[in-house]
Amino acid sequence: MAEQIASTTGQTKLWVERTGTRRYTGHSSRGAEVLVGSEDVPGVFTPGELLKIALAACTGMASDATLARRLGDTYDATVHVSGAADRENEVYPELTETLELDLSELDEAARERLLVTAQRAIDRACTVGRTLKAGTKVTLSFSVQ
Repeated sequence: MAEQIASTTGQTKLWVERTGTRRYTGHSSRGAEVLVGSEDVPGVFTPGELLKIALAACTGMASDATLARRLGDTYDATVHVSGAADRENEVYPELTETLELDLSELDEAARERLLVTAQRAIDRACTVGRTLKAGTKVTLSFSVQ
């Protein structure tokens, strides 16, 4: 039933199923799974951590082609992301990302050009970042038996 609720036309189906107290498994119709739960449950991501990871992954993926073109397909990159929750309002008021790259082989001018180009690629193509910056309407419905 959860799979049917998550169904949208032409898109990967996504859903979570409860597996225990404050513990869920997220699924995609492409076969991926992720364990989700509260901070006190070992071996899981919290929903907020997944939000941050989605942002960091989107930043990395949006800049990937630009960086690979200049640095080669085997370049190393790590995107760190952080941001404390405002528990009174249950929001993350600020998320901070740092894209860690080794650009030591480039001169200062080439470094600056690459970083500007990478920033433009991220601003243009990172759907998660663009959504967070713009805000989005979230609609919830219930399917009950």
